[in-house]
Amino acid sequence: MKFFIDTANIDQIKEAESLGILDGVTTNPSLMAKEGITGADNILQHYVDICNIVDGDVSAEVIATDFEGMVREGTALAALHPQIVVKLPMIADGIKACKYFADKGIKTNVTLVFSAGQALLAAKAGATYVSPFLGRLDDVSTDGLNLIAEIRQIYDNYDFETQILAASVRHTMHVIDCAKLGSDVMTGPLSSIKGLLNHPLTDIGLAKFLADYEKGNA
Repeated sequence: MKFFIDTANIDQIKEAESLGILDGVTTNPSLMAKEGITGADNILQHYVDICNIVDGDVSAEVIATDFEGMVREGTALAALHPQIVVKLPMIADGIKACKYFADKGIKTNVTLVFSAGQALLAAKAGATYVSPFLGRLDDVSTDGLNLIAEIRQIYDNYDFETQILAASVRHTMHVIDCAKLGSDVMTGPLSSIKGLLNHPLTDIGLAKFLADYEKGNA
């Protein structure tokens, strides 16, 4: 499973990259604003800065909600850097734009997916990634993991190449459960990645090893 980090924070991206397991980045205008990055030129430059840190795909989201606007914005985003993936909303014009970019060999990420039917349409349109929002479904008492399982079954039935990018991942168990279900990618905060490092028995064992070493060399 690929590990993406969902942020616009450069320090967090660098920390995740330093672990040696980071495969890409997802971000959006809201995450940009959270870091104080506003204005079209600054946002575009920030996408480039992120691409220069990581080796993998970097999803960059369009703002437009009409086909022509998405094509215009997506084309400009894709021209920024070879690693850019054009992030499109799961609406009719977003699917049309997805097909347009797929035909031109430009990678896409169809986002705000909340049903297997939406994921099926995205795959039919040639999406590189589809982003089911796991955590947001959990927030409204719906089983987000079941959606991941449904999409995996459908994609496997028909050999779709679209990758399942489990988004809105909130914690480490989301990561583990998505891995067990066969999600191709997870994207979440740095805490959900670093949390996988933690286990009390590891801490206890390491402390004992070090204590025994000190006794033997006293």
